[in-house]
Amino acid sequence: MTGKNKIPGWLFFLIAFAAAPSAAMDLLHDPFGVSAAVSETVDKNMSLSGGCGGLRLPSILTLAEAVSRALCNNPQTAQSWAEVKMKAATVGSAQATYLPTLNASANVAKVANRITIPDYPAASSSLNTRSSDVNLSFNWVLYDFGLRAANLESARQLLNAAVAVQDDVLQTVFLSTVTAFDTAQAAQAGLTAAQDAEQAAVQSYRAAQAKYAAGAGSLSDKLLAQTASASAVVQRVHADGDWQSALGGLASVMGLRPDAPLQLADINTEAEQAQQAPAFEKAVGELIETALSVHPKIIAARARLQSAQAQEVAARAQGKPTLSLYMTGDRTDTPITEVASRQINNSRSIGFQINIPLLDGITRNYEVRAAQAGVESAAATLAETQRQVALEVWNSAKGVRTESESAAATVVLLESARQSMVVAQGRYKAGVGTMLELLTAQSELAAAAQQRILALTRGQTARLRLAASLARLRMDVL
Repeated sequence: MTGKNKIPGWLFFLIAFAAAPSAAMDLLHDPFGVSAAVSETVDKNMSLSGGCGGLRLPSILTLAEAVSRALCNNPQTAQSWAEVKMKAATVGSAQATYLPTLNASANVAKVANRITIPDYPAASSSLNTRSSDVNLSFNWVLYDFGLRAANLESARQLLNAAVAVQDDVLQTVFLSTVTAFDTAQAAQAGLTAAQDAEQAAVQSYRAAQAKYAAGAGSLSDKLLAQTASASAVVQRVHADGDWQSALGGLASVMGLRPDAPLQLADINTEAEQAQQAPAFEKAVGELIETALSVHPKIIAARARLQSAQAQEVAARAQGKPTLSLYMTGDRTDTPITEVASRQINNSRSIGFQINIPLLDGITRNYEVRAAQAGVESAAATLAETQRQVALEVWNSAKGVRTESESAAATVVLLESARQSMVVAQGRYKAGVGTMLELLTAQSELAAAAQQRILALTRGQTARLRLAASLARLRMDVL
């Protein structure tokens, strides 16, 4: 192909852009491909198969649905997602420093100049004309003793930290939703238990009142039953308030208004399903080792340490020379036809430039010291994070064992309390039992029901808290 038949570069680009506009736009939008580190969705595909699109509030809210909505709509997850995007863009900016720069400037000016010589009027002159100047400069840093490499490494590690923080935020929101859901479920079941206790107290009061009216009961029994009935009403009112407050907290963590109408699934169904979840059989020491290697908080702290180390290298490289390739082109056009001939000045230059910092007021020394202190601080933060994660795994593992044993004990406790209540009611109706005995049985049954509810919800929360301490919270865990 001869030179006359060659396609100009700009025309080739236009043809390529017309043939594949989406690919060309992607290349211009993200030429370094840093967006690959950014998840496509705010929840990083941790939610249900439907994703974050079109999540509607169901009539009966389950734990899985609550977690899905929270992962999609909680502002904390959106904030961490935006932070990853920002750090990814910073990596692209750091990579762009390896490319040359090309700058163009142009100006057009109108020149008006008048020179007056009072003693020699004939020598006076005036000038009214215009001038133009066009400049094109090219600069490419070839070597800088590792400054750009250190800045790029720092940006990459900060991106790694942001990705790890996003994982940790998802785990945190996940667990917060589980805790809020369990609290609301316990409050809902507690309200039901309080209503049952209120009905039982009212029935006892009516029985005592009937016996007193028939002359078979004492006034003290009637007053005791009346007091117990009034106390049960107060407890039911407080239980209703706790339930409403817990629902508001759950709605808030899900990204809804606190007054959103929520109807939770039955606690017994959820609790029995949770009891069938696989238990952690490994020793606590092994669990701690696992958490120390995969926990996003530790990954983020380690990445920040590596970023601080790279920043120290960059601070040291700031004071070293840089070698650049430069090219300039300049054209000045001054048509001074009134007093002289038109002047057109074209100039071009190409060469290497070395920049050697000699004196900067010793500020760079302090910048290096600050960077060293930053490394020490990041190292201490990593050690503290490792300590906290290890302690969290230890406490979570012990909590699972404690709540499992407690849940097993409450089964016997609740059944015994129910039988005692039946016996006390029968004895009182038969006239061989006292009202105090009956009220004691009622109180013990109410307390046993509350302990059973708390054992079920705390057991589920403890298991998921252990999964969170191991960074293993996923939808399939539910």
